[in-house]
Amino acid sequence: MFILSKEIQDFIQVNLKSDLHALLLKKSPFSGVSMQEIVQQIKGRKVAEKKFPFLLTDGIIFPPNLNLEQSSSQNTAEFKAQNLQGKKFLDLTLGFGIDAYFLSRNFEEITLVEKNPELLEIVEHNWRTLNRKASFVNENLEAFLAQNKEKFDLIYLDPARRDEHKNKKFLLEDLSPDLLEIQEKLLEISDKIIIKLSPLIDISYLISTLKNISKIEIIAVKNEVKELVVFMEKDHGKDSVEIFCINLESGDSVFNFTFKEGKNAVAAYSDVSDFLFIPNNSVLKSGAFNLVSERFGLKKLHPNTHFYTSDQVIENFPGRVLKIETVDSGEIKKGEKYNIISKNHPLSPDEIKKKYRISDGGNRYLIFTQSEKGKVILKSR
Repeated sequence: MFILSKEIQDFIQVNLKSDLHALLLKKSPFSGVSMQEIVQQIKGRKVAEKKFPFLLTDGIIFPPNLNLEQSSSQNTAEFKAQNLQGKKFLDLTLGFGIDAYFLSRNFEEITLVEKNPELLEIVEHNWRTLNRKASFVNENLEAFLAQNKEKFDLIYLDPARRDEHKNKKFLLEDLSPDLLEIQEKLLEISDKIIIKLSPLIDISYLISTLKNISKIEIIAVKNEVKELVVFMEKDHGKDSVEIFCINLESGDSVFNFTFKEGKNAVAAYSDVSDFLFIPNNSVLKSGAFNLVSERFGLKKLHPNTHFYTSDQVIENFPGRVLKIETVDSGEIKKGEKYNIISKNHPLSPDEIKKKYRISDGGNRYLIFTQSEKGKVILKSR
């Protein structure tokens, strides 16, 4: 691959901080390699700095932007790989291979399936560069499964969540591959399946639709939900599904429960007390709103307000804890700075800033929400 020649790699290194739009307007100084190809490698390195720094080494080739965007980050891939080991690993939707690289570390035989020949060539080159061995199969998933005779200790899939018009898809039958169509086949050739799905998919729908789910991990990074990961194992019923809410790079908190626990929990309610508890977004995504109240002995402000209150601090709460006071709107002074939160309240944060002539920033929180008694404004102190 001529893109790896020393002259081009030196040019890429020198231009890592260049204006890429301006660079694209220039003619490539190298015959046989376009400026678009060179800029793509620069973009890849920039993405790798934040998303998968293990690839910041000589000889690595980066794919087009879409493949970079759809790849897991190194930290979520490493988290998913914890405690996984066995003899045979199969990735049926390889992509750029970040997940496969980490998930397969403790397996002896690795099979990687990818239908895009150009992308597969890039991944195969990168794995050789990183001294990792695998069997690379250029085939679509359905054809591979139709002729496969082997059994695997673990199968991994990351179904495509966009159609040919790049529209996002969330129903399982709309994904590629259709998980409902192949789930029985997958469980015939492996006792454990791991599937990465959109964080927007509904968990109750997922549990009612997919068979043999044993565990669901909701993975957030710095409180932004990035992935929903499903573990399928034989002979698991719906009520025994375990749900783990993970928040990486912000204390790495974990909140876990069974689907049955979450379904049967009952919340207690009260007006605002001394402390306000705001669950992490991974917990909110789980839908375990009543269980948070029950497990931590907290009172919920309102059925549709997923904030909780208590007169004392609770240890190991999976989220933010603020000491607060209730304020009247007339006490909000023009020009002050706050971190503004609006939940179950008619005004958005932008409307609040405009109405009260305040701005974002500072160390204090201003929370517009609703208790069972009506709308309320809370200020951290």
